[in-house]
Amino acid sequence: MTPEHTPSTGQPSDALGRFGQSTPYRMTVTTPRPHQDTVSLADQLLAAWLKQEGCEEPPAGSTAPEAGSAALPAERLRLGDRVLLDRDFGPLLGGPSQGHYTRRRLRTPAPHGTHQLTLTVASPAADGGPADAQTWVRLEAEHLAAGPGVRTAGRVPVPELARNLLPLLDATDGPAAVGPAPRLITPAGVDALIDDLCDPERRLPTIVASVPPAAPFDSWLADTVQPLVRHLTGLAVLCVLDHAALPVFNVALEYHKVYGGAVRTYLPEVDPASRYDGTRHPVMPRHRIEEDVRRAAALLAREPRRSAAELPLPALLAAVPVLQVPPEAKRTARPGQVHDQQPDAAEQQARADELQRIRHSLYRSRRRERHLLAENDEQCAALRHVSAQVRVLTGRLCSAAGPEAVDLVRLAAEARADEDTAPANFSELVGRFGEFPLLEFTGDQKEALALDGQCSGTGWARLTWEGLTALQEYAAAAVRGEAGGDFKQWCEHTPPGCHRFPPRKAVRGESRTVESHTKWKRERMLPVPECVDSSRRAFMGAHLRIGGGRTAPRLHYLDDCSGSGRIYVGYIGLHLTNTRTN
Repeated sequence: MTPEHTPSTGQPSDALGRFGQSTPYRMTVTTPRPHQDTVSLADQLLAAWLKQEGCEEPPAGSTAPEAGSAALPAERLRLGDRVLLDRDFGPLLGGPSQGHYTRRRLRTPAPHGTHQLTLTVASPAADGGPADAQTWVRLEAEHLAAGPGVRTAGRVPVPELARNLLPLLDATDGPAAVGPAPRLITPAGVDALIDDLCDPERRLPTIVASVPPAAPFDSWLADTVQPLVRHLTGLAVLCVLDHAALPVFNVALEYHKVYGGAVRTYLPEVDPASRYDGTRHPVMPRHRIEEDVRRAAALLAREPRRSAAELPLPALLAAVPVLQVPPEAKRTARPGQVHDQQPDAAEQQARADELQRIRHSLYRSRRRERHLLAENDEQCAALRHVSAQVRVLTGRLCSAAGPEAVDLVRLAAEARADEDTAPANFSELVGRFGEFPLLEFTGDQKEALALDGQCSGTGWARLTWEGLTALQEYAAAAVRGEAGGDFKQWCEHTPPGCHRFPPRKAVRGESRTVESHTKWKRERMLPVPECVDSSRRAFMGAHLRIGGGRTAPRLHYLDDCSGSGRIYVGYIGLHLTNTRTN
C-alpha cells in the first residue's frame, strides 16, 4: 500500500483528513446477526454491484476461520481492469479465544486514483457469553490518490453498500437503531429517545429534526429532512419528531430543545440537567436549511464525519490484524494502479496500534476540553452572581457614608437593575429595543428570534444586551463629542460608571477578503434610513462577537453618531458567511 495508508482495515494513517486528501467515509455499527450471516449479506450485495458494473462475480469464499486456525495472507481476485478484491479472515490478535474477523477490500478505478471500499466484520468468541454476542461491522470508503503529488478535494460519498446493507443488518449504536432514513418519533417514543441520547455507550451523534407547526409533516419530511440527512447514512442516528412529540421532547429536555423546523446534533454524553452541556450540541436553524438545503446537508455532515474519523476503534475491531497481501499478488499490479509497497507485517501493525493510541489520546483530550468549558461557564455564571452581590453591598456602604456617595449608590442600584432585568431570550430582547433611544434596529427580527432555538440562547441574549447597553452609552458620549474615539476604543478605555463590554469582542471591520468578495459583502449591505444612504443600504463591517466559534452570533452595526446622531443595528443572528463558515 502507499505510505499514506494503514493496512489494518484500509483506513488512512492520516485519520484526521490532512494533506488535502478527500474526506473518507467510515461507518461503525453493531448488529444482532451472526457473523457468517452478516458477511454473506455483504458478499451478496458486493457481487450484485460488481455484476451491475460489468465485472466478474467473485467465487464463493469462506467467511470465518476454523477453530484454532491462524491468520492467512489475503486472497486477491482480479475481477476486471484495475478491479481487485482482497479477502481474508482469521482470529483476532490475542488468539482464537478473543474472537475472529472477516474482511473484504475492493479497489476500483477512479479519476486521479483509486476508490477503495473496506468491510470488516468482527465477532467475539462463541463462548464469550450473551453480553459479548454482538457483531461489529466497519465499512470504510476512501479515495487513494494516484501519486504523492496528486491532491483530491471534497468528501467521499456514502457508499451504496452502506445504504443497502444497513436495513438488512438491523444495525444499532448502543440501543439506538441506525438506518438510512430518519426514524419517526411519536409522543410514546420520546422517553426511549431521551434514554438513547443519555446512554453512556452511545458512540454516534444523534440528529433530531423538528417540523414547523404550520408545515405538513409528510411534505416537510420528504422535501426538507430527507435531503438534509442524505450524507449521514451510517454516520449518525436519524430521528424526526412529529408535531405531537415536539412539545413533549422540549419539556423533558429544557436545556437541549429543538423546534421551529430546526435540526439539532446531539453528541454523545448528553447531560439533560445541565444548562452548560446544552451549548455543545449544535443547532441548525430553519432559515439556514431553507436558504440552501444542499449546502446545509454538507454542513450537517461535518461533525459526524469528523467524529467517525477520530473515534477510537472498539476493542474487537482494534484487534483485527493488518491486511497481508501475498507478494506474488502485489507484483501483478498494473500501471496506473495504487501499488502495495508496504513494509513488513510487524511494522504495519505497529503503525495501526500507534494510530489507535492517538485516537484514544485525542478522545480523552476532547472529553477533558468539554468538561473544562462546562466548568468555565459555571464559574462565569457564579462570578456574575458574586459581582452583583458586591455591587449591592457597595451601594449599602456608600449609603451609610453620607450624601457625598449618592452617585455611587445610584450606580450600584443601576447595576442591580441590569442584573435583574437582562432579557432571558432574544424574543424579549427584540421587544425591548426601544429602551435604547440612540440605537435603531433596522434588521430582520427573524434572524435574531431564530437564536432562541440555539443551545446558548440565554447566554447569547444576555451578552447581546450587554453589548447594546455599552453601544447606547458610547453613542450618548459620541453625540456630545466626549467618546474619545470609536466603540473599540471606548471598550478598551471604558469610563468609570459605564458598562464594560469586552474589547476583544468589539471588531472594527471585516477582513479585506470579505470586503472584496461580492457575495459576502452583499450579505453585510444592511438596511439604513434614507437619511444615511439614498440606497437605504450600507455596508456594516463593524460587529460584536456574541459567543465564540465559527457559527456563533454576530451583531453588525453602523456608527453614524457624527451624522444622524444614532447607531443602526442591521443584523443580529448567526455568523454571516466568511472564509471559516464557507
